[in-house]
Amino acid sequence: MTPFKNNISLQLVELIADHLELHLVGFDRHGFTAPICDELQNLELKARAQLISGHLQRVLPAELEHRYEVVRALFHPDEDSNMGMDSDTTGLRGWGMLPFGMVIGQSGLSDFTSSLELLKEMTKRCSAEFDIRPFLIADQEAVLDIIQDWVEEPNMHVRRLVSEGTRPRLPWGERLPRLIADPSPMLPLLEKLRDDSTEYVRRSVANHLNDIAKDHPDLVAEIAANWMRGANVDRQRLVRHACRTLIKQGHPRVLSAFGLHPPKLEMIELLVKRDKILMGGALEFELAIRSTAKTDQNLIIDYVVHFLKANGSLSAKVFKWKQLTLPAGASVGLTRSHKFVPITTRKYHFGIHALSMRINGKDFGFVEFSLLPSR
Repeated sequence: MTPFKNNISLQLVELIADHLELHLVGFDRHGFTAPICDELQNLELKARAQLISGHLQRVLPAELEHRYEVVRALFHPDEDSNMGMDSDTTGLRGWGMLPFGMVIGQSGLSDFTSSLELLKEMTKRCSAEFDIRPFLIADQEAVLDIIQDWVEEPNMHVRRLVSEGTRPRLPWGERLPRLIADPSPMLPLLEKLRDDSTEYVRRSVANHLNDIAKDHPDLVAEIAANWMRGANVDRQRLVRHACRTLIKQGHPRVLSAFGLHPPKLEMIELLVKRDKILMGGALEFELAIRSTAKTDQNLIIDYVVHFLKANGSLSAKVFKWKQLTLPAGASVGLTRSHKFVPITTRKYHFGIHALSMRINGKDFGFVEFSLLPSR
């Protein structure tokens, strides 16, 4: 897979320069491109965008209105673009927008109205979810007063910016401390977007609620219960995705909202096929359970890997597995495997790990196994 950083390339720098030449009198092309090209290849994605942004701020007009006129003139005419669409001779979009979003976020705080209007246009060509955040941190009320009307915009990218740009804990974005502490200002806007016509926007609403759940689980449980009343299939899917963390944690009210109750089960067997796993291999395991209930049970079955930490303790990570309806008195056997391969978000430690099950929020079993270096 091609690294994301390669989307901010030397070719893109030259294309940006092509467009700047059309709109900046006396533009020094070499003076703009040469220092960028000297450093670009050694940098990662965000640093590449920031490098270009810094040089853009040097060559763009200092006066904000004139600066924004030039930036707007560079936009691609297609108002329904996305990150996968390349910039071209007709205008910039996708990855080519990243440095310009940084320009707006870092130089536009003196004029919220003009800056947010420009971000509104930019997000149609590349998400502005990171670039709206400096404005929220500076004056949350002013931003929300402006974007509250965006929930009615015909362009889905603008509607999504309302929910995605305000996520309290947006990955790779600045955290929003005020919305982490008190998410209530966003709840009316999320409710207006919950039945949006596009999965793209509804998924953003779900992710926003999942962010809130990390700090206010009972609030999201209450929202889930309310939103599930009379919910169609799309909203049910949204709420389930919003509650994925709370479902894994076994939050009782959230489980109840989905018709899930404390399980009445006995575990017949939890077996790992091999108790020694080589790094790069897979843990294969079997589960057998029997219902002790007199009625059918809806079950969410997840598995928990207890990873060995450097200090010798274990850290539990819940993985989604299966949903099923288990008839009264019935038994079921399931098999699964979990691969142990290098990933950037986890450091493995060799030694004793463990496996358990989490069914409707209740933990069952605990089986140890060893993770060993590959030979």
